[in-house]
Amino acid sequence: EVQLVESGGGLVQPGGSLRLACSASGFTLHDYPMSWVRQAPGKGLEWVATFIDGGSPIYAEAVKGRFTLSKDNAQNTIYLQMNMLKADDTGTYYCNFGTSWGQGTQVNISS
Repeated sequence: EVQLVESGGGLVQPGGSLRLACSASGFTLHDYPMSWVRQAPGKGLEWVATFIDGGSPIYAEAVKGRFTLSKDNAQNTIYLQMNMLKADDTGTYYCNFGTSWGQGTQVNISS
C-alpha cells in the first residue's frame, strides 16, 4: 500500500523559509516521479513542482527561483525547500504520486 506523509509546515513571516518533507512507503521513491501540489484557502489545486528521477526538477513559474526540490533515496523522502516566502504561498501542501496523496501540511505566511 502506497502511503505519503507530509511534514514541516508552519507559520512564518514573509521572506522566511520552510522545508517540507514527504516520506513515502509502499514503493521505491527513485523509480517514480513525485510532485508537490498546493491549495490556497478557497481555491483549487495548484501544481508546484515535480521531481523526475534521471532529470532535473521542474517548477511552476510562481515558485521558480525560490523553491528547491531534493530527495533522500535512503530515507525514501523528498523535500521542498521554500525560501523568500510570500503571502500567496499560504495553503495546504500535498505530496502526490500517481493517484496517491498525503494528508497535507499547512503553510501560513503572515506578518
